[in-house]
Amino acid sequence: MDSNFWKNKKVLLTGHTGFKGSWLSLWLQKLQVDLVGFSKSIPTQPSLFELADVGKNMTSIMKDIRNIQDVSDTVKEHKPDIVIHMAAQSLVQKSYEDPLETFSTNIMGTINVLEALRKTSEKCVVINVTSDKCYENQELARGYNENDPMGGFDPYSSSKGCAELITSSFRNSFFTNSNLEKPDISLASVRAGNVIGGGDWAENRIVPDIIKGIIHKKTIKIRNPDAVRPWQFVLEPLRGYLELAEKLWKDKSEYAESWNFGPDDDDIKPVSWIVKEITNMWNSNVEVDYNASNLKHETNFLKLDCSKAKSKLKWTPKIKLEQGLQLTVDWYKQYEQKKELKEFTENQIEEYEY
Repeated sequence: MDSNFWKNKKVLLTGHTGFKGSWLSLWLQKLQVDLVGFSKSIPTQPSLFELADVGKNMTSIMKDIRNIQDVSDTVKEHKPDIVIHMAAQSLVQKSYEDPLETFSTNIMGTINVLEALRKTSEKCVVINVTSDKCYENQELARGYNENDPMGGFDPYSSSKGCAELITSSFRNSFFTNSNLEKPDISLASVRAGNVIGGGDWAENRIVPDIIKGIIHKKTIKIRNPDAVRPWQFVLEPLRGYLELAEKLWKDKSEYAESWNFGPDDDDIKPVSWIVKEITNMWNSNVEVDYNASNLKHETNFLKLDCSKAKSKLKWTPKIKLEQGLQLTVDWYKQYEQKKELKEFTENQIEEYEY
């Protein structure tokens, strides 16, 4: 990335208090951007946002993405150069429990951001973060590519497929004109694999479940041990988002599309492999229950085709999954030992960069 590009850019990041949002906030602060965060609340206790004092060097706005007036007021006041929209209800199991919140946040929240930007005349780059689960799931052995149809069985996956269709509609209807001139607003969507890293405390997510079991010496309950996912260290897709934003700023017409960011094929692993690796790295003898009940449908096999990002953006994964898991374990051990986490997290970002 070009650090000079980011210096003093005004960036609006929605969902800045979440797991990925907190990592990205720290990275953007390191790049010396003028950062504004917009989130409804701090989603977990504990949270990376609080443990690493993420809000210290940024403007943090605690409002609901579903409120169009609040979103519009924020855009008008801060006039962002770059918007990265990550605010979402991001859990499959929770989407079964509260589909209304899931659909309203992930669909209307996306519409509110794009509509607020549509009513401005400012030059702006927009990255809408959706999900690898946005695709119509067919349990394909090949990776899903950006031209595959949108779908989604569960409410979360469906809402992210809808968010992709909304992104495409706004881009075609409002952000590209009939004269094929470069639009003032350049809009892309990004679909990442299953991210891992320190500071994730979400419910019903594999790494937090393992870590909680190890720390509290409780049985780790695994719902789908044979489920295969495109695991990747959290900074891998975030780097893709940032590199894409740079290219959108410099050449909008070529990059205002959808993009997959996922691991290499040999890092597509089942849940049971992740459990074994983390417990071995921690040297833990915690008990694992591989027969925990799972009454809700979840995709069994999911893989992304990232050849487009590799060829057009020159983006490739920098580290292997095993190294990403070690970085994750190192972070949680730092937490368990009650050591300082802001500097530790920033150091992991710096080491990843170089």
